Amino acid sequence: MNTHKLAALIFLLFLITGCQQSHLSANKPITNQTFKRGNHQEQATLQNKQNETEDQNETEDGNQSPDSDQGKIDQALELASEAQNYWEEDNLEEALSSLDAAYALILEIETADNSEFDQQKEDIRYLISKRILEIYASRQIIVAGPHEAIPITLNDHVNAEIKCLTGPERNFFIRSLSRSYRYRPFIVQELKKAGLPEEISWLPLIESGFNSRALSPARALGMWQFIPSTGNKFGLTRNHYIDERMDPEKATRAAIDYLKELHNLFGDWTTAIAAYNCGEYRVLKTIRQQKLNYLDNFWDLYQSLPRETARYVPRFLATVHIVNNLEKYNIVIDTPPTPLEYKTFDIKKQIHLSDIAKAINVDADTLVSLNSELRHKILPPETYTIKIPIAHADQFMTKIDEIKTTYHKTPQPQPQYKYKYTYYRVRKGDTLSGIADKHKTSVSTLASCNNISEKSRIATGKVLKIPGSKYQASAKTASGTKKGKDSKQITYTVRRGDNLWMIAQKFSTTTTQIKALNKLSGSRLSSGQRLRIVTGGTENSKTFSKYQVKSGDSPLCIAKRHNMSLDRLLSLNNLSTRSKIYPGQNLLVE
Repeated sequence: MNTHKLAALIFLLFLITGCQQSHLSANKPITNQTFKRGNHQEQATLQNKQNETEDQNETEDGNQSPDSDQGKIDQALELASEAQNYWEEDNLEEALSSLDAAYALILEIETADNSEFDQQKEDIRYLISKRILEIYASRQIIVAGPHEAIPITLNDHVNAEIKCLTGPERNFFIRSLSRSYRYRPFIVQELKKAGLPEEISWLPLIESGFNSRALSPARALGMWQFIPSTGNKFGLTRNHYIDERMDPEKATRAAIDYLKELHNLFGDWTTAIAAYNCGEYRVLKTIRQQKLNYLDNFWDLYQSLPRETARYVPRFLATVHIVNNLEKYNIVIDTPPTPLEYKTFDIKKQIHLSDIAKAINVDADTLVSLNSELRHKILPPETYTIKIPIAHADQFMTKIDEIKTTYHKTPQPQPQYKYKYTYYRVRKGDTLSGIADKHKTSVSTLASCNNISEKSRIATGKVLKIPGSKYQASAKTASGTKKGKDSKQITYTVRRGDNLWMIAQKFSTTTTQIKALNKLSGSRLSSGQRLRIVTGGTENSKTFSKYQVKSGDSPLCIAKRHNMSLDRLLSLNNLSTRSKIYPGQNLLVE
């Protein structure tokens, strides 16, 4: 019997007989062990049935023929018992094959209304049907384990990507595969901790080629290609000195949190991976536009997704297939790189990585690779956790005071301006340049305000925003940003599903401020964790006072006196290391 027809028949039987026990509680995590624990009673039932038939056989004269009804029941019970053993060994395919054969035997039994086999046949058919459904459910829902949570489908789309990656893009694939040896051990380790399939560790190969500084035209950055908003949502800090999207370890943890969220939303990994590429809202929109009222798998959506995403999943599946069959495609990595071992140090001194490399006699590229989140290869003025190769750690500690400080002025934020708009309805014969001249503005400004190209055709009747005079929307003064009158510090207990970005949004603060206030090195939170939060605060909640320079003062002495770094003092007062100060001059200090 065709497997799909059989499955449909079984499912129909399941609905008719009301097998509600196969549906597990939505509040309990579903695992293979959950199913197996629930099946001990049914296994005992099957064994009892088998023992009853054996007892019946012993009391009858002669042996039952295998083609007899009783012989078929005996064979079905034996196959059901074998299926249970296969399932416990995680061999789902053999378990399903045995149950299919058992069910086929039961269907061959022809019974009359008063047949003695009627009840026995129905009991066994019920148990077999229920077991098949449970195995199918466990195979679809289990996140980790040997059950191929991400099935590798080798259809025409995947085969086309295999040819591409082993043909025109072969050199890119080999270079990326070589780089993966440095980062994959950590990624696999984190995936195992989170209970996610190891195959996901190959996602960075198609995202960035395992390049921690890869930048896409859409401004997605790092090995896992986070755009700024998504990175911020999952706790990746981004400022003038640091962009944690380029840190392989921090970005990996953020990517795992994002993928778990997507899998919880869509229920299957191929669709979750598609959403990782184009965003969950784009995939949800595609699902809503389907004529069908259910989503079976990614291939139902394939034709409706953007071309880049439509290629993305087959490209990922092709990558997993190739790395599992390197000999077949004649791919060999002769000298794969190994993960870099390092030791961390908390440093509050602005130093250039090249100066550190010279002082401790280490390769500068190695140091940059370990601290890839540093945008300008220079430590920030505040305390920073730097990674040093473990073989040079002791040398770094002895020479840290001798390494010269590099003063890197933090750029001052510029006042933000907005336009006051008027609106104009396009008439027949109008052009962008004509409208721009008429309203004394430029074509580029007009196009920018309306999110269109300067060469776009404008349709008659379209309403355009016409920029007028500018007004200042927000500006920061040199006196700093003060804490609002309504700000107060509270203690918040982390709940299940919380992340730093959600908590920051809830209390009108920032992820950076929460991390600093609670001395958090990363963005991971655990249920029940208590956080100190300043509600309604701003990123810079310190107030400043004025200090009048006295005779004999130097910038370094003033900075130390007020527990500030020299760079901070110079930056606040728009000074450089060459600037001179004089008695009576007023300086801003914290």
